Amino acid sequence: MILCQLSKRVARFNELKRTIPGITQHMLTTSLRELEANGLVQRTIFAEVPPRVEYRMTPHGRSLKPVIEALAHWGSLHLRRQKGIK
Repeated sequence: MILCQLSKRVARFNELKRTIPGITQHMLTTSLRELEANGLVQRTIFAEVPPRVEYRMTPHGRSLKPVIEALAHWGSLHLRRQKGIK
């Protein structure tokens, strides 16, 4: 879900937390660190007061966009199927 959100836009930590239902601060922090370590997400810290940190997909991460879109499409169809909507 983090990659899905970041495939649409650059986001700050609290924006991600708000848009991903049920994610804890710890899980979001851990997941972002792993995505960054794997070269899928870039973390940018701005020298401002208060500090501002933004997350974006790297070019390597953006190569997953077609896969993410396909999964989102499948999920949408599956949800409609469960609700009996065609």
